[in-house]
Amino acid sequence: MGGYRKLGVKSGHRQALLRNLVTSLFREGRITTTAPRAKELRSLADRLVTLAKRGDLTARRQALRYIYDEEVVRKLFNQIAPRYADRAGGYTRILRLEHRRGDAAELVLVELV
Repeated sequence: MGGYRKLGVKSGHRQALLRNLVTSLFREGRITTTAPRAKELRSLADRLVTLAKRGDLTARRQALRYIYDEEVVRKLFNQIAPRYADRAGGYTRILRLEHRRGDAAELVLVELV
């Protein structure tokens, strides 16, 4: 059983959730979320940073297909990607926090390295 985590929601909801998470991560630099969401987010964010490192118009348009906020895409290409020019991968870090009081879900901090 491989592939991706379903996160307990329908596919459209999951796609919107991940889009919002990755947009918030690039806008803020670090976010708090649950562990399964963070693990899904990590691969997506790393893929987008790799795309931004290419820096050409095609890569920018591909990023805009996924991130709807043009300001965040601009920040990704102009500020975030140049920081990782000499790094081969692993642009995000997941730090475990505590368990959420309501449902005991494991909370983690996802940040750009």
